Amino acid sequence: MARIAVLTGGSTPERTVALAGAAKVSAALRARGHDVTVFDTIEPGPLDAELERRRLGRSVGTRPPSLAELRELEVREDLSSLVAGELGSHDAVFLVLHGRQGEGGEVQGLLEAAGIAYTGSDARSSRLAMDKDRSKRRFRDAGIPTPDWLTWPGRQSDIEELGLPLIVKPSRVGSTVGLTLMADLFDLDSAVGKALTFDDQVILEQFLPGREYTVGVLDGQALGVGEIVAPGVIFDFHSKYTPGRAREIFPAEIDEALQSRFRDLARAAHEALALRDFSRVDFRLDAAGSPCCLEVNTLPGMTPTSLLPQSAAVFGISFEDLCDRMIRLALRRVVQFGRED
Repeated sequence: MARIAVLTGGSTPERTVALAGAAKVSAALRARGHDVTVFDTIEPGPLDAELERRRLGRSVGTRPPSLAELRELEVREDLSSLVAGELGSHDAVFLVLHGRQGEGGEVQGLLEAAGIAYTGSDARSSRLAMDKDRSKRRFRDAGIPTPDWLTWPGRQSDIEELGLPLIVKPSRVGSTVGLTLMADLFDLDSAVGKALTFDDQVILEQFLPGREYTVGVLDGQALGVGEIVAPGVIFDFHSKYTPGRAREIFPAEIDEALQSRFRDLARAAHEALALRDFSRVDFRLDAAGSPCCLEVNTLPGMTPTSLLPQSAAVFGISFEDLCDRMIRLALRRVVQFGRED
C-alpha cells in the first residue's frame, strides 16, 4: 500500500471535468488498498472527508465554468505553496488536472523541483504536447499525418489556402473550449476573439470531414480503438459531458487493417512527443478515409466512462486496474532513481 495524493481541481475551464475524474480515481485507488488524500489546487491543504464528498460529488455540467468564476479561483490558487507543503509527505501524486495549468508542465515542473513522484509525462514533454502548434510540427517531422494548420495571425492568402470550413481554437486548451467550426471567412475575427479569451496563441486548422476516433496508450502499448459519434459536426464540450448525447463505440467497428493503423500512429505520436506512462491520441479521417492525428492528451479524462478507460477496457483492463497501473508507473520511478527526475 502506498500513500497517494490525488491532486485535482484547478482554475481552468476544465475544472469540473477534473473533479469528476478525481472522485472516481480516489475511489479506485482506495479499493486497491492505497491510502489516498485529495488535494484541490485552490485550497492550502488536503480536503477533509466532508469537503471531499461535497466537492467531488458534483456533476461536470454541460458548460465550462464562467470566466468570472475562473478568475475567483485563480486568486485562491497557490501551486508553489501547495507543492512545498503536505504533498511531499506522500509516496506519489496522482494528477487529475486538465487544461494548460494541469497538462502544460507547470505543476509537473514544481513537483520535479521538489523531488516528488507523479503520474504522467514530465514537464518538458507536457509543455510540448499541450502546445498544438509545436506538437503538430513534431508529428510532421515523424511522418505522422496531421491536418494542415497555421498560427494566428496569418496571411489572408495562406488562410484561404487552408480552405473552408476551418477549425479555430486555442492552442493550449482542451475539451474543445473556445473552439469554433468556421464556415465563412467573415466570421474569422469573431472565432479568433473567442479563442483568445482562453489562450494568447490561436491556431487555424483544416477541418477534416471524416469520422472521429481515439486510441489510448499505456506503458508503451497502444490500447483499443474507439469511434466517437457526436450529434453535431464536432465533439464539443456539450456533447462530451451531456449523458447520452454522443455515442462512444469501443471497440470501433472497423477492419483490422485500419485498427492496426490507428494503433501504430497512436504509439508513434506518443513517442514523437517523448511522453511516458500513458496518453490518449485523437484522430479524424480525411476525405480519402486515411487517419490524421489531431492531438495527444497527456492527462485525459479519468472516469470509468471517459475515453482512455474505455480504450483500456477493450484490452481487459478494468478502471481500478488502470488507476493502479498508472500510480505504480510513478512509484517505479521512485524505486529506480530514488527520486523523481
